Amino acid sequence: MSKKNIAISGYYGFENFGDEAILTVLTKELKASDYYVTVFSKNPAITSSKLGVGSVNTFAFSKVRDVLKKSDVLISGGGSLLQDATSLKSLFYYLWVIYTALSYKKDVIIFAQGIGPIKNFLGRFFTKKILKNCKYITVRDEKSLFLLRGWGLKADLVSDPVWNIDLKEKVSMNRVGVQLRSWKGLSQKYLFALARQINANFADKEIYIYSFQDALDLDLCKHFEAQLKLVNPNLKTVLVNALTIDETIQSFSNLDYLIGMRYHACLLALKYGIPTLALSYDQKVQKIAERFSIPCSLLNDEEKFDEYFKKLLAIQSQQIKEKVKECYFDFSKIFREIQN
Repeated sequence: MSKKNIAISGYYGFENFGDEAILTVLTKELKASDYYVTVFSKNPAITSSKLGVGSVNTFAFSKVRDVLKKSDVLISGGGSLLQDATSLKSLFYYLWVIYTALSYKKDVIIFAQGIGPIKNFLGRFFTKKILKNCKYITVRDEKSLFLLRGWGLKADLVSDPVWNIDLKEKVSMNRVGVQLRSWKGLSQKYLFALARQINANFADKEIYIYSFQDALDLDLCKHFEAQLKLVNPNLKTVLVNALTIDETIQSFSNLDYLIGMRYHACLLALKYGIPTLALSYDQKVQKIAERFSIPCSLLNDEEKFDEYFKKLLAIQSQQIKEKVKECYFDFSKIFREIQN
C-alpha cells in the first residue's frame, strides 16, 4: 500500500471535546495505516504536539492551499460543518476548502458529517454543486442522508467515529456527572428544577460538573454549581474544565450516572455503560437517547423530571453495553476509497 498524504479539515483546535475526540480517533487510524497527516487547526502547535501530525492554521489560507496542493486526499469532517445555523461564513469556509482541493484534482471524502440545516439559497446551491464532485460521502444521521438523497447524491450512513475511542478501566467512585452547555432555550426555572432533582436523588454522591468547551460551557457550569449549593450547601461539587481527551475519558470512568447535554458527553457515558439522562438541545441528542432507550428531557419539561430520574435510576448498564457493540465505526471502506 503506497503511502499517501492526507489533509483533514474540520472544527479542530477550538477545544471542543467532541470534535477533538473525532480527530483523535481519525488520526490514530490513519497513522496506523502509515499515512502522512496534516490537520487544519485553530491551534496547530497543540494539535501537532498532542496527535503527532502535521498541522497548519485553519485560517492561514495560503498554507492551507499549499497543503492541499501537496496532498492526495482531503478528508472533510467529522462533525456538522456544512450548515449555516452557526454562521454562513463558516459554511463557505469549509466549502472553500473542499472546492480548493477539487480544483487541484484531489480526492475528497466527506467524513461522518451532519449536513444542514442550510437556509441560505446560495449556501444550498454551492453545497450541492461541490458535494457532487466529492469521491465518497459518509453522514452520521438519517436526516442528513435523506437530505443528500433528495439532492440526488449518494452517501453512506455511518456511526460516529468516537464510538471507537479507547476507554480506561471503569472504577466507580460514587460520582454523578453533569455536563451542560450554554443554550438559548435553557431557562433558570429549568436549571433550578434540575438542581433540586439532583439533590433529591444524589445528595450522597459527589457531583462532577463538566465543561466540554470552556468558551460555551464554563460560565453556565459555574452558575449551575452555585444553584446546587443554594439548594443544598452541603452537596459535594467539583467543577471540571480544561481537561485533555484522555483526562476526560479517565474522569468519566469513575461516574455512576451522567446527566448530559452534549451529544459526545452522552456517547462517552453510554460507551462505558453509564446510566444517562440526556438533556436535548439538538435532534442528534434525541436520536442517541432513542437508540439507547434512555430518558431524554427537551429543556422545557421540568415537570417531567420525577419520571425522567425514575427511569435513569432503573437503567441496566449491561443493556447499554450490548447496544454499544452495534456502534463500531468501520474504517475499511474509508481506506479503500483513499487507496483507489
